[in-house]
Amino acid sequence: MTLVAERVRVAFAGRTVLDGVDLTVRRGEWVALVGRNGCGKTTLLRVLAGLQPPDTGTVALGGEPLAGLGRRAVARRLAVLPQALPPVGALTVRALVAQGRYAVRGPLGMLGGGHDRVVDEAMAATGVTGWADVAVDRLSGGERQRVRLALALAQDAPLLLLDEPTTYLDVRHQLEVLDLVRALQAERGLTVVAVLHDLAHAGRCADRVIALRGGRVHADGPPSDVVDTSLLREVFGVDGTVHRNPVSGRLSCSYEAPVGTG
Repeated sequence: MTLVAERVRVAFAGRTVLDGVDLTVRRGEWVALVGRNGCGKTTLLRVLAGLQPPDTGTVALGGEPLAGLGRRAVARRLAVLPQALPPVGALTVRALVAQGRYAVRGPLGMLGGGHDRVVDEAMAATGVTGWADVAVDRLSGGERQRVRLALALAQDAPLLLLDEPTTYLDVRHQLEVLDLVRALQAERGLTVVAVLHDLAHAGRCADRVIALRGGRVHADGPPSDVVDTSLLREVFGVDGTVHRNPVSGRLSCSYEAPVGTG
């Protein structure tokens, strides 16, 4: 399912956040949105998800205008993993993950309860089955992140939008969550669009990196073509070095100093 944005512009309080963005996300690829704070990454993700209407421009999902689709129709096609869950009180893991079935089952179906195979599969895929009856607010940050991912997977949508999925996690849990998404992408044929704060994560996981600068697309391509010292300077404002692992081919970055201070 292709996701296409054309000439998207968004402004808040007179400040332009996105300025004529064109973007095509092709079926089955992982696209990482990167850039400095305030460059428009999260706003663009919200526009792609239909949560933020653009001031001008269009977004199409599977060839249909996103603006013309109802929320349940959109939810059947794409799932969104926000940076954080709203307070869920004593809701159990199973009860929360089951909320992902609303788009398919509707309000009456949700009231009916009952066993749902997709919920079980989402929990098993993310390794949270053992916490099914545990209150979400009793879990650690890394555990909650897996539950949030299970919630998104329970929608059974072919397109997954992630807003900084590694926020608040230590390095080990960051890598575990990203590797899990990568494995699920391969297993289920998912299309993934992720806002990533860490450029090294983007180089490690994504098929394609889109770097935003000043609300516009500054660079777009495979990590090996896009992630270099020029990108560090021009997009992130730092001097640094980009390394390639000779065995895995994965990229990593080391940062030395803000541009002009080294």
